[in-house]
Amino acid sequence: MSQVTIISGLERRRTWSDDEKLALVEASMEPGANVADLARRADCRPSQIYRWRRELLDPTPSAPTGFAPVIVEKEVPPALPSSSAPVAPVGTEPSCAAIIIKLDGAVVRVAADAPPALLAAAIKACKR
Repeated sequence: MSQVTIISGLERRRTWSDDEKLALVEASMEPGANVADLARRADCRPSQIYRWRRELLDPTPSAPTGFAPVIVEKEVPPALPSSSAPVAPVGTEPSCAAIIIKLDGAVVRVAADAPPALLAAAIKACKR
């Protein structure tokens, strides 16, 4: 004989009490227990029983996901030493030898005779 469950009203999901969850998890932990058969008899999915197992055996929640706090300072010190050298427009190529770094849509042009500290700072800024 088959069983038919009629769902009426707005509630479509079955709510399980903590005692019901605990009883199913304990039954699934017994030697020789078959979680698929147990889930079929309880009218739920095996993955649900495995989830309850995880939740009951490790009650500490995982690290929360979300946004990291941001602190905005009033004045930001310059990352590079200020220079009075003019900056070439983005669309133009340098007329002398230069190092061009293209990364994620940003283009950084450094003159070939630039100090090594300036080049290191430009590369470090691109890695951020």
